[in-house]
Amino acid sequence: MKREKFEQLTEEALKSIPRKFKRFLKNLSVMVEDYNPQSRHILGIYHGVPYKHKGPYYGNVAPDVIVLYQRAIEDVCATEEAIKDQIRIVVKHEIGHYFGFSEAQLRELEKNQ
Repeated sequence: MKREKFEQLTEEALKSIPRKFKRFLKNLSVMVEDYNPQSRHILGIYHGVPYKHKGPYYGNVAPDVIVLYQRAIEDVCATEEAIKDQIRIVVKHEIGHYFGFSEAQLRELEKNQ
């Protein structure tokens, strides 16, 4: 898939986040890269200070970053529709980390969806 199409699908996934959560997404950058340099199996990653740890004096810092790994996502998907679905899953998962959920908590939430 061309990078522009993948980025468009990522934007659509971000727009689908419910407003009640989206209003808390501040100082956040979302990027697309091919693969994670440490592991080609990681589909996405969140870097930053989780929202629950940002107090009233939190400011003047570089943005938190969510990175989606396009080639890694494509490697686990057989169709364009599957890629679109996986992007939505990864975006929601990484936004969960932004809000401070642990990997175990997110896995439990994902099982119940």
